[in-house]
Amino acid sequence: MKKPIAAFIAGIALWTGVGCTVIGKTKEYQPFDASKLHSIVPGKTGAADITRLFGAPTEVVKLTNGNAYLYRRAVTKGTALWLVLLTMGNFDTRYDQLVFFFDTNNVLTHYGVSLNAARTAYGLPF
Repeated sequence: MKKPIAAFIAGIALWTGVGCTVIGKTKEYQPFDASKLHSIVPGKTGAADITRLFGAPTEVVKLTNGNAYLYRRAVTKGTALWLVLLTMGNFDTRYDQLVFFFDTNNVLTHYGVSLNAARTAYGLPF
């Protein structure tokens, strides 16, 4: 009688301990060439120049006094642990973003840069 109970308990322990670990990465990312930023001069650089340097923007925002071109690249790294009764995960997404503001004549007034995609990290899911 004790053997079936011990086998049952061992089966339950084995079943709940079964699982897997996953490490993954998604990449919508081509790094921006930071050296191109040195050739940009507010008041002189036009929208066509920016498009020639960085390609088509991810998004164009219409403003009352001009436009803004938004360039975004993303990197996501994730880790997950799946057990039969428990699932844990951790995902880290970081962005590289360039934002260029143009006046009504499509001349650059100012811009902002945020380069954080390289800091994306895998982490423990708990």
